[in-house]
Amino acid sequence: MKLKGVIFDMDGTVVDVPYDWIQIKTDLETQGEPILVYLNSLEEPEKSIKWKVLEKYEYAATRKAKMKLGMRRFLNLLSKKGAKIALVTNNSRNNVSYLLEKFGLEFDCVISRESGLWKPSGAPLLAALKKLGLHKEECCVVGDSHFDIKAANEAGIPHVFILNKDKDIFDKTNAEVFSSVKALKKRIERLLFKGES
Repeated sequence: MKLKGVIFDMDGTVVDVPYDWIQIKTDLETQGEPILVYLNSLEEPEKSIKWKVLEKYEYAATRKAKMKLGMRRFLNLLSKKGAKIALVTNNSRNNVSYLLEKFGLEFDCVISRESGLWKPSGAPLLAALKKLGLHKEECCVVGDSHFDIKAANEAGIPHVFILNKDKDIFDKTNAEVFSSVKALKKRIERLLFKGES
């Protein structure tokens, strides 16, 4: 079956953003929990205080974001060929809007954490599929982390592609890993236009 859509992660995938996740998790004292799950489990006033800490880090990093090399050309190609594209991120709508405007990007569907759905749950990906009007087999996920793989697996989306130069950390996953957008683009072109598996 030919692919008809691509669901993208944002930070580290569409754009490169200088997050120091170790420092952020240390400051938030997440105790090994995923950040959003941890923050939403807190009681007030600690919850609001720590949300502001995260938002401060996010705001600063987002302003330093750069487009991933080759990504604009890739997105333009997908749109030109009629493929539907979605953006699913655990970041905030404000930061998403800033980046879309800064880089002049448009997606058919955008889901941020304000939806109440976030990775590694598959729920935001299923929501994107519904908005795009596509079946699981007609779509693929492009991300940069294990969260993206877990979310795709939970959602039952068979094709998972990871953009990351550190291929070894994904050895035991079902994802195909690419070190550049150029290499990923060639792979997805085959699926979109030739129906290869």
